[in-house]
Amino acid sequence: MSQRKGLENHTVGSGFILLGFSDDSSLQVLCFAVFLVIYLVVLTGNSLIALITVVDSSLHSPMYFFLRNLSFLEVCYTSVTLPKMLVGFLMEDGRISFLGCAAQLYFLVLGSIECLLLAAMAYDRYTAICHRLHYTLIMSRGLCIRLVVGSWIAVVPVQVGQTYQVFTLPFCASHDLHHFFCDVPPLLELACADTFWHQVMLYAIILVFAILPFSLIVISYIQIIRAILKIPSALGRHKTFSTCSSHLGVVTLFYGSATVTYLKRRSRDSVDADKYLALLYTVVTPTFNPVIYSLRNKEVRIALKRLLRTK
Repeated sequence: MSQRKGLENHTVGSGFILLGFSDDSSLQVLCFAVFLVIYLVVLTGNSLIALITVVDSSLHSPMYFFLRNLSFLEVCYTSVTLPKMLVGFLMEDGRISFLGCAAQLYFLVLGSIECLLLAAMAYDRYTAICHRLHYTLIMSRGLCIRLVVGSWIAVVPVQVGQTYQVFTLPFCASHDLHHFFCDVPPLLELACADTFWHQVMLYAIILVFAILPFSLIVISYIQIIRAILKIPSALGRHKTFSTCSSHLGVVTLFYGSATVTYLKRRSRDSVDADKYLALLYTVVTPTFNPVIYSLRNKEVRIALKRLLRTK
């Protein structure tokens, strides 16, 4: 608490203060230990998924190409927020520089790229189930690469513009961010200027890079469910649905928490709820992705056993 009072009147040049989850110093060590374990699980699990999809020739299909890129993205995404959070817990110091905050906000572009990547994975499952005979022709390696590269190219310039707009705003005397990382909504709350058009831009970005991909995912799964229901045997329906159940689980966890966080109205009473919801899509989802894909996917389990046996 004394740290917060001492830094309250600093200029923007000295940066911001990430308030995190608790002022109780006795909980800092416990939080550090918990989030350190989570970060190590994210790094190990996603790196292992990426490794086996590279070295095992049986996993060189479009679905696992997208999964490899998703795992790489999750490692990068959590590395934007968790290391700074761990330092804050260990040093009991939530300060982040102005440039550090801007960099953190910019690299959250990875969240928008993940939305597009999940949509590409849904299209892959739709093609595999609804156009099985033409699957290899449609989902060529060239198309897969273009979908991944296009996701990065489409999002990066927009994020550059948003980061520039936010950090050219004048900020008020208080630099306390009620969050554990630099995000647009809490930063706009500190601005001493009209942020209407910044809010409009934020919702436009959410519409294009979150809601639109989610709509495509929903449409894909409507077609997938229709195709599955036409399969005469229950065993056939179960086997077909199992090929996309892992992806569906990840989509539900990621989009459910992110949508509630960004689209619900913010208030002083909801800042703690916002932080815990943000934990779901920035920390919990990357942690459970490898678990979901390894437990729900027989091919991944076999490849993992083969890799461990070889080592």
